[in-house]
Amino acid sequence: MIKPLKWRADSSPAEHPLSLERAYQLCDEITCDHSKTFYFSTRFLPAPKRRAIRAFYAFCRTTDDLVDVLAKSEPETRSRLLSWRTASRLSAAEQDNPVLAAWSAVREAYRVPQQYVEELIDGCEMDLSIRRYDTWEALRRYCYCVASTVGLISMHIIGLVDDSPETYARARAAAIDLGVAMQLTNILRDVGEDLRRGRIYLPQEDLQRFGYTEADLMQHVLDDRFRALMRFEIARARQLYAQSLPAVALLKPEGRLAVCAAGVLYRDILAKIEANDFDVFHRRAHLTFAEKLRRLPRILWAAKRLRC
Repeated sequence: MIKPLKWRADSSPAEHPLSLERAYQLCDEITCDHSKTFYFSTRFLPAPKRRAIRAFYAFCRTTDDLVDVLAKSEPETRSRLLSWRTASRLSAAEQDNPVLAAWSAVREAYRVPQQYVEELIDGCEMDLSIRRYDTWEALRRYCYCVASTVGLISMHIIGLVDDSPETYARARAAAIDLGVAMQLTNILRDVGEDLRRGRIYLPQEDLQRFGYTEADLMQHVLDDRFRALMRFEIARARQLYAQSLPAVALLKPEGRLAVCAAGVLYRDILAKIEANDFDVFHRRAHLTFAEKLRRLPRILWAAKRLRC
């Protein structure tokens, strides 16, 4: 979490340590520190949009940290989130936090609807009071708030091939599905970590479907019931990837490789979970930098073959 610090939008890095340029650099550092996959994928964007997307990631990361890292009492955390939400509506010139300064500059430059920012903060706020999800539809709503909004905002930054309502509608639906797929991948990868925080994101109806209980989950029971449950959720995620990734062709050409890379690399985490025999209690599935590089030619080829 970046603490509030004074900065000047009109100063150069040499004149002031927290100029807008330095604020962007801090956002870049936050992205690199917290998401190697996202940082790797955004390397393929043109410099201005790469900077904008990483500033947005830093805003998302810092928002999430208000709940998961800095959280104390629920009332205090809600108060922090309310202050952060209110500040997120201000212009860049009015900010006294470098992450908010960089993000507000991006929001203004790319005319990002504030509605998506509000929904993203809504999703983080859900983590304060919701520890279980009864149904897939309830979990999907959470995934929309914390992840699909990220895709929708990114879509505004990258831009679409044309301004037609049909293109926007198709791209919006795909951005929502891809966001849900990526968040579901996070959930499946982080089952053990979330348990330690007292959270179970796997839908209760799915646990019941496979005769697997919360008590089993708490005891890290890794048996055929759990493997069947995980296969079911992985198949759901893969279906969402399959129906959303082709629509990357609706983005402007300079943004397609980055989004395609993010989607494919996240999708491949699912195979890592399988390779680990579904042990998400003690092993965190991830791709090494070398593995990402080895996948790059395939991703590049897939991005070039995309058609609207």
